[in-house]
Amino acid sequence: MNFNSKTVSKVTGLSFRQIDYWDRTHFIKPTVSEASGYGSVRLYSFNDLIQLRVAKTLMDKGISLQKIRKAITYLKKNMPEIEKPLSELRFLTDGETIFVLTKDKKEIIDTLKSGQLVFSIALGEIVENLKGEVIAIQKEKKYTVNARGRKYPVVLHTDTEDGGYWIECPSLPGCASQGDTVEEALEMIKDAIGGYIAVSEQKKVLKKAS
Repeated sequence: MNFNSKTVSKVTGLSFRQIDYWDRTHFIKPTVSEASGYGSVRLYSFNDLIQLRVAKTLMDKGISLQKIRKAITYLKKNMPEIEKPLSELRFLTDGETIFVLTKDKKEIIDTLKSGQLVFSIALGEIVENLKGEVIAIQKEKKYTVNARGRKYPVVLHTDTEDGGYWIECPSLPGCASQGDTVEEALEMIKDAIGGYIAVSEQKKVLKKAS
């Protein structure tokens, strides 16, 4: 799956301003599709989501963005085999400095050259939580709408790439619509159902006439 900025903000808890700033300053950039001008869309991968959530978690623990950048620079220089430190390593922090657990669990690297008691940020837990949130976003929701005097079951889907929602009426093959909000999507599918039925009725009339 790919995720646009709106979905990223919802899943990670970051503001649109933070996401935009981190991209423009090359801190964490979208790896699927970068913004290339007005109207273009940033698309992030699940691996990008992990990096964003880990960075936010570190900041929530009191680590400044400047310190996180410094730690990543240190890791990329001293551990070049690690392409994405924020999504591949396990971090520890005391709110002042950032430690990293190496493959040898007895060895801990202090990326900012300090020494304090630490607590861990469990990367595995972050990944599992993100998976759960992504699954929740993906989960389809069922509604019933009234159109032309009849009730129709419809299914609502979240559009994680373009934003908003798309909605379909399974009992009318090919009848679908979209909207920026749930309410708008439900109204749009009512119109789509009405149009679908009108076209079907017109086809029946023409068929009889011929």
